[in-house]
Amino acid sequence: MTEPSIFTRILNGEIPAEIIGETDRVFAVRDIAPQAPVHLLVIPKTAEYRDVTELASGDPELLADIVSFARELAAQHTDDGDFRLVFNTGANAGQTVFHVHAHVLAGGLTEKSVGA
Repeated sequence: MTEPSIFTRILNGEIPAEIIGETDRVFAVRDIAPQAPVHLLVIPKTAEYRDVTELASGDPELLADIVSFARELAAQHTDDGDFRLVFNTGANAGQTVFHVHAHVLAGGLTEKSVGA
């Protein structure tokens, strides 16, 4: 049995974090190492999928929920609603937490890589 991811532990209240929004299937927190003025993570409440490719083939409706919630968060946390949505897939692509999640980035974006 594998250890619960940091995201599961946040959701379970084992690790303190400010959940800035949630639905019945996803929740959002601020990234602890922001790469842009707005850097939020949208995370499914299930740890069933390691990355976005597994999610897309296993539960495309949940993937659509993540994208929709990212849009809502961008509308709340930016002046213009514009944002970049990033999914890192695999260790060589910068993924360090293998519980699928989306990075919502906005405001003063640079070409810096986005980790986690």
